[in-house]
Amino acid sequence: MKIAMIGTGYVGLVSGVCFSDFGHEVVCVDKDPRKIEMLERGEVPIYEPGLDALMAKNVEAGRLSFTLDLEKAIDGAQAVFIAVGTPTRRGDGHADLTYVMAAAEEIAKTAKDYVVIVTKSTVPVGTNRQVKQVVAKANPALDFDVASNPEFLREGAAIEDFMKPDRVVVGVQNERASEVMADIYRPLYLRDFPIVTTDLESAEMIKYAANAFLAAKITFINEIAALCEKVGADVKQVSKGMGMDNRIGNKFLHAGPGYGGSCFPKDTKALARIGQEHAVPMQITETVIKVNEEIKRRMVDKLLDLCDGSFNGKTVAVLGVTFKPNTDDMRDAPALTIVPALVGGGAKVRTCDPQGQHEGEALLPGVNWVDDPYKAAHNADLVVLLTEWNEFRALDLKKLARKMTTPRMADLRNIYAIKDAKRAGFEAYTSIGRSGFGDD
Repeated sequence: MKIAMIGTGYVGLVSGVCFSDFGHEVVCVDKDPRKIEMLERGEVPIYEPGLDALMAKNVEAGRLSFTLDLEKAIDGAQAVFIAVGTPTRRGDGHADLTYVMAAAEEIAKTAKDYVVIVTKSTVPVGTNRQVKQVVAKANPALDFDVASNPEFLREGAAIEDFMKPDRVVVGVQNERASEVMADIYRPLYLRDFPIVTTDLESAEMIKYAANAFLAAKITFINEIAALCEKVGADVKQVSKGMGMDNRIGNKFLHAGPGYGGSCFPKDTKALARIGQEHAVPMQITETVIKVNEEIKRRMVDKLLDLCDGSFNGKTVAVLGVTFKPNTDDMRDAPALTIVPALVGGGAKVRTCDPQGQHEGEALLPGVNWVDDPYKAAHNADLVVLLTEWNEFRALDLKKLARKMTTPRMADLRNIYAIKDAKRAGFEAYTSIGRSGFGDD
């Protein structure tokens, strides 16, 4: 089957590459000449482990190509996926559908034969019906159907998630569209991965409901962590005990500095806005959004305590700035709250991140970038572990402490044991939801 993928951002590129690995002929189209030139040279504009090799494999096999020409991409395609950005709209928190609707109109004006127009972008409930109206208005003679096919990819593990999904959600209006979508995902169906077929609205809602629930789970354990610090409990033990309950599960119960990234912040805000528009307030989701921001600010207070109440004149090493490991994504990362607070307070900040510098240089002005955590810690007054990259999970704590002027650590991902930090020579150590030195 021939598939056209509109948009070569994170979702579009990963999906296009993986569909081609299923054996489909995939043409990825984008309006950005620089992106297309990079892709044609075999360069991947995003960081995702394994994506470059899988892309090269399918380009070489002749199943995957890239173009600026929408008409060329759509010609002969049985399905056209819309995978463009839906950023949070300024002022009201709603998802901005400008790019989705523009893509729908262009498809309508370009397509000649029957095609299923599939929305891969995360969109509010009712969007696919709007897409149908836009296409019908732009080209009343076109024979087409619409489908909703939300993505559930974790950055850093996207290929695994696509190839071995918990489920694939497909929203359709008729059997004809359902058959096309079944053909697209047949390799997964044959391996017994669940394909959930619903109406359009349910498919759209599943995406938002799932992400809001996971964001709530993260925020809940972060609130529990704050309480653990006050009552002397250990949030790691609490999380383990909770996670053994099959009704709860152990995923997304790791306390930290708050969630970030491309999905949770945007999707929770959008869901809250959808609820407001339909007079059904999403009170839990609205609270999750509020508490998550408070958690990030609480991290600043933790660092202030370690710096004796002032950042002024202190040298601080920040290890990790991306919102999670194995990605270069910094959207809504806790670092965007914490690092500016350090710089604004007069600290000299050195940052180290395996993939974050390219994006971080523009987003975090006033910091010095180094490529080694021990260089970052040289003569520092504080080390902050902010992203749990594997590179930071097995640091020589004694070496790190010796490099510092004042060996103090804020382990905001609970990577290390308190006793190990103490034995290594750190005079002060704080983490999330656990007692510090002198409290055990």
